[in-house]
Amino acid sequence: MKTFTEVIEYLYARLPMFTRDGASAINPDVDKTLLLCEALGNPHKKFKSIHIAGTNGKGSSSHMLASVLAASGYKTGLYTSPHLVDFRERIRLDGAMIPQQQVVDFVNNHQALIEEIQPSFFEVTVALAFDYFANENVDIAVIEVGLGGRLDSTNIISPELCLISNIGMDHMNVLGDTLEEIAGEKAGIIKANTPVVISEKQADIQHVFIEKAAAMQAELTFATDVLELVRADRTSEGLQVEVLNKATQEKQQWLCDLTGTYQQKNILGVLTSIQKLKELGYVLPDEKVAYGLSHVQESTGLRGRWQTLQTAPWVICDTGHNEDGIKEVLKNLQTLNFQKLHIIFGAMKDKDLSHILPLLPKDAQYYFAAPDMPRAMPADQLKQLASGFDLKGNHYESIEQAFDAAQLQYQENDLIFVGGSTFVVAELLTNRF
Repeated sequence: MKTFTEVIEYLYARLPMFTRDGASAINPDVDKTLLLCEALGNPHKKFKSIHIAGTNGKGSSSHMLASVLAASGYKTGLYTSPHLVDFRERIRLDGAMIPQQQVVDFVNNHQALIEEIQPSFFEVTVALAFDYFANENVDIAVIEVGLGGRLDSTNIISPELCLISNIGMDHMNVLGDTLEEIAGEKAGIIKANTPVVISEKQADIQHVFIEKAAAMQAELTFATDVLELVRADRTSEGLQVEVLNKATQEKQQWLCDLTGTYQQKNILGVLTSIQKLKELGYVLPDEKVAYGLSHVQESTGLRGRWQTLQTAPWVICDTGHNEDGIKEVLKNLQTLNFQKLHIIFGAMKDKDLSHILPLLPKDAQYYFAAPDMPRAMPADQLKQLASGFDLKGNHYESIEQAFDAAQLQYQENDLIFVGGSTFVVAELLTNRF
């Protein structure tokens, strides 16, 4: 395979993918990842790392921390998933995507190994990322969990710090039917004698983390025990927050260029993690932290988190795709002034929409569509399901057609929102933005 396109097509066609195939693509342990990495010389043991899990907020938190570390002068790797437009978004070094040739060379050099071990798509990308970070001698890599934590392919690392952002109902067919079960899977990233930060203290499940941390002799910190959000304002520059250190009573102001209301929760976990890293000896001056937080999108290429795509017509997208994520989207919508709301909405067949559709505004005009992938719920089926919750609109053959229809109906001072699934946002960004 000579070209990047050929290599990516090979990986897509040859390997099981969760984004396409659902739960059947997930291997129930980390054995194949360990086999891959052992054959590569165990690259995950050659660099320092931070491990981040959570139902919502793990991606934003990963990008914030990576931006701060890079701004502070550390050669910083960043591994996240899924990608929105370009496969290489998953693997970054100081914000720059992995070069195409690196991907080509890795797959060509290790194709026989891939064929022998038969890993999933995700397992190969994890091994590729770890190999790249090791070869580039990163100072530290921020590693985002793909799904869950305990059995996730990324969970072979021995990190400096673990961060768990939020626990909500998502991927219940894989992780469990209760918050406690899901929290148990996320808590699986907690390592022996390794500090762990929990962004949000949720009363009914906090015991899961307390018990796991105690068993692993890991220092546990709930961010909301040490920091308090005093104020948050969305400005033209971003989200301006004032944070109180409960121990010192000192207040600090930070500007984050990620403006979604849910970043108010994420930033407390990030700031607490930064403090823990300082205690471990990392030099993260306040002015560098401030720069990193205010330049996350520029520094890391993060897209799709409450992102304004254009202003005429006014289009906003967000990748929130579960109950908690949709609730945060609705909070954001309530802060805006518009005449009519047009919602382009798609979802996956394996999502429990009975907890999502009742939340959606009934006075909006809906444009139901399915991303071009087998896991997607057919648009006509989604429309029929939504009509049972008094959500009115039409279905369309593609995300682009739905977007075109919304633009035709759009009038001055209206708002078009695009969401429901990461892959709805990804398809629109790929084809139109």
